[in-house]
Amino acid sequence: MIPIIDSKRQYATVGNEVEKEVLEVLRSGSYILGKNCKAFEEEIAEFLGSKYAITLNSGTDALHLALRALDVGAGDEVITVAFTFVATTEAIGIVGAKPVFVDINPDTFNIDVNQIEAKITPRTKAIIPVHLYGQPCDMDVITDVAKRHNLFVIEDACQAIGAEYKGKKVGTFGDIGCFSFYPTKNLGTMGDGGLISTNSEYLKNRVIALRNHGGAVRYYHDEIGVNSRLDEVQAAILRVKLKYINEWNKKRREHAAFYNELFKDAKDIQTPKELDNIYCVYHQYTVKVPNRDEVHKLLQERGIGAMIYYPVPLHLQKVHAYLGLKEGLLPHTEENTKLVLSLPMFAEITEDEQRTVAKTLIECVELAKDKAMV
Repeated sequence: MIPIIDSKRQYATVGNEVEKEVLEVLRSGSYILGKNCKAFEEEIAEFLGSKYAITLNSGTDALHLALRALDVGAGDEVITVAFTFVATTEAIGIVGAKPVFVDINPDTFNIDVNQIEAKITPRTKAIIPVHLYGQPCDMDVITDVAKRHNLFVIEDACQAIGAEYKGKKVGTFGDIGCFSFYPTKNLGTMGDGGLISTNSEYLKNRVIALRNHGGAVRYYHDEIGVNSRLDEVQAAILRVKLKYINEWNKKRREHAAFYNELFKDAKDIQTPKELDNIYCVYHQYTVKVPNRDEVHKLLQERGIGAMIYYPVPLHLQKVHAYLGLKEGLLPHTEENTKLVLSLPMFAEITEDEQRTVAKTLIECVELAKDKAMV
């Protein structure tokens, strides 16, 4: 079995360091918003090139509190994509706003920046571009459109820690950047965790209050907030892992290049496209194949842990049925949900394993093609 990700292998490389730091936290008696949270916020802000970073307990909360901090709420519209994890639009719904969907660029899986302006209405308040699979969006166009129409930009960088657009890390182009530290992420903790980055002192202070029951001063509450504090154990783990993220991302890029080489003569397998001036961190290595569902089934039977991210676009999900959107609205999104297949990708995967994955995929694509012709 070759898994889609193998957290045990990563633990084997950093486990001793992690255990030492976690044990220190356990012995300290300080478990919430202590020295590790503060230090991690400073360290990751420096890593990102952002003035401020605020730790939270999930990427979903990062998206939610970003919208809250920018006063996006009932009656407002937020432009985003339907080709993403539900947390993106879940956060929009939580604050009472309405998602307005834009189709994707089929080459990058990211928002088609040329379609954004047509979706802007007097109710539009923000744009949430999603840097899907670790591939940065075209932030120049997005920020230009936002500036001309006086809109906020919230970057969903939950899959893209360390990714760069024109030499600048994602999560630092808009008003707020949102990150997830779910265990399977490139920088993952051993539980849940999230973070907001911003260059605005006002937004920093607002998010700090919102994450702690809506009050900047203990027992004084100015608005309805939430409990979204990253605990000291997770912060200590992230501080250890942050030291390795550049190395891990570099290895992912090397693995992606090797996959590309292995598939160069496989005409039925479309490999990811990385645009100029982009540093993709390959949270997922996602190909497009015909007869995808059958190919996926065959891979699973042969011990290859491929995954489908995502099988049903958000505009056609039951959760958004109230919008009354029909199939055909987002043709590239709908087509790609039927084609995409993510292959095993993690820093510790070996070349032999990649060869096995590639050989098996090529065989399965041919088998599925033969079955479809019968």
